[in-house]
Amino acid sequence: MTENNSDLYDVVVIGGGPAGLTAGLYLARARYRVLVLEKDDFGGQITITNEVVNYPGVGRTTGRALTQTMREQARDFGAEFLSAEATGLDVDGDVKTVHTSRGDLKTFGILIATGASPRKLGFEGEAEYAGRGVAYCATCDGEFFTGKEVLVIGGGFAAAEESVFLTKYASKVTVLVREDDFTCDASVAAEAKNNPKIEVRYGVELKGVTAGQGGLREATILDRASGETETWKPADGGTFGVFVFAGYVPATSLVRGVVDLDPQGYVITHDYLETSVPGVYAAGDLRVKNLRQVVTATADGAIAAVELERYAKSMSEKTGLVPPRPTASAYEKAEAEAAKAAAGAEGTTPAPAPVKRSADAAAAASASRKPGELFSDAIKQQLGVVFGRMSRPVTLALELDDTPLSAELQGFVGEMVALSNGKLNSVAIDAAGLVTAVDGSSAPESLVVGEPAQIVLPAEADGDASVLPTYGTLDDTGRAEFDAAGLLPGARPAARLCVAGDDGRLVFTGLAFHGVPSGHEFNSFVLGLYNAAGPGQPLDDDLRSRAEAIDKPTDVMILVSLTCTMCPETVLASQRIASLNPNVRAEAYDISHFPELKDQYGAMSVPCIVINRGAGAGADGAAAAGEQKVEFGKKSIPQMLALLGA
Repeated sequence: MTENNSDLYDVVVIGGGPAGLTAGLYLARARYRVLVLEKDDFGGQITITNEVVNYPGVGRTTGRALTQTMREQARDFGAEFLSAEATGLDVDGDVKTVHTSRGDLKTFGILIATGASPRKLGFEGEAEYAGRGVAYCATCDGEFFTGKEVLVIGGGFAAAEESVFLTKYASKVTVLVREDDFTCDASVAAEAKNNPKIEVRYGVELKGVTAGQGGLREATILDRASGETETWKPADGGTFGVFVFAGYVPATSLVRGVVDLDPQGYVITHDYLETSVPGVYAAGDLRVKNLRQVVTATADGAIAAVELERYAKSMSEKTGLVPPRPTASAYEKAEAEAAKAAAGAEGTTPAPAPVKRSADAAAAASASRKPGELFSDAIKQQLGVVFGRMSRPVTLALELDDTPLSAELQGFVGEMVALSNGKLNSVAIDAAGLVTAVDGSSAPESLVVGEPAQIVLPAEADGDASVLPTYGTLDDTGRAEFDAAGLLPGARPAARLCVAGDDGRLVFTGLAFHGVPSGHEFNSFVLGLYNAAGPGQPLDDDLRSRAEAIDKPTDVMILVSLTCTMCPETVLASQRIASLNPNVRAEAYDISHFPELKDQYGAMSVPCIVINRGAGAGADGAAAAGEQKVEFGKKSIPQMLALLGA
């Protein structure tokens, strides 16, 4: 006789990249109970890829968009997700155990899909200057080296392709290749070899870098044939950057000593991707294979999932244990509702409306667009969905100076207000702290043109509310002056997300963007509005409770670039936390407009995250005693919570 076991899974998938997400989708669709475990960011390494053009059936997309769709598909079929780190495995017996940082998981089968991570070379100064001259993402950090020389380390596909991309910014690119030639396709290598701004040096390797005022100053390069080293400096004697593209290493430390690995550390799989341990399978970039691409990872995930279905079924029959499997998924419910709606009162299905060809749709959109419009019809439609779901209006407090950038921000926000159907308002505040304009049908009555603007922070436990400074000084050019060393400096222009308090005053939600939130930051800004207004993006109960439990004043400054593909996730993660907890403020700064902040923190990579916990602001706005931490790189909500000590 079988019994229900609420703590048991059919399969636990370790790794939330394309392989793991595909396996979760297949298993859940077959109505097996599956949990996808991910310690970092669901989506894996492909999320940092700005453009994906070789995934079959998808013309052009981003890595993040592609894997976000995969996750939604898996969730809609009933897959479960947990943000935690797998710390150990017990694989003996019919029921296996996955030890995690959030507790133990019992399961019949395990799929290892932890992928691979960028290879660190270990040259002297690599760890010390990561984010301050040493980088791993050309798309995100290339612009920091505009007009400067850069070294590219590597001889594979990524090194060849990214060296060409870096010529958009760098005055010269020198590629250091260990071998006698590039190891990638000759046509890709030819683009680098034939570019007049690129010099390729073969048979050499980087041994170390040293820094001085403003960044990296010297590099030590070894000639592998002669054994001699040289000191390399850029021709202008200034600073330079180093971009490392040396491939990936398999993330297999969890299974070392558990399943068989090859000498390079990759998992050895047999027929249908089973490892040397029955019931433990491997999929994706961590296993021995001859091609590591998204399409092969998803194929691995599907193949392993089908085999794990059979394995879980046999183990359930053998042990008499039955995990609580999904019986009605969101996908099935949606299909049933659609069928019911299509049938109509007469029980017949209406003929579908003609489908426009994509070219016709694009032409129609182009023809209907009026001069001066900032948003396409597709974006307007997406905005309409977000605005329609907002549970309360949001007022954007625009702190402006006398620069063209302020005028750009005001125009950008003005068009959003016009499209919001009453869900957005804006108030323009000049450097003297006076209201100069109010826009929007639901703007609080307390906002009066010519009167001082007053924005308060959420009330503390004693019922008092602190007033946020909304004034500043301008230099001779009309640019706002600010203290780069202060807590969340008042750099203008800025858009602060506020809501109306019970007394009619504006209450700051803790979310702000300094600059104009366009480019890659547009989506994170729109989702910030949704999170500030409520109900906000869905969040697992454990992550929500961790965010709400932060009990110290915590300020998060994120230095971003509008061309960075990793920054939006970091901004969104920090601001989602801030939207849930009045103790947290999370403000993003477009570093291209505020170079003082880049210099203050020596940032040569984005996102740069500056966290001040338990600190206060003195009369001059400078940071008082408290704990400050500076971090670099993309962060998911679980990673950001860990940085905040939650």
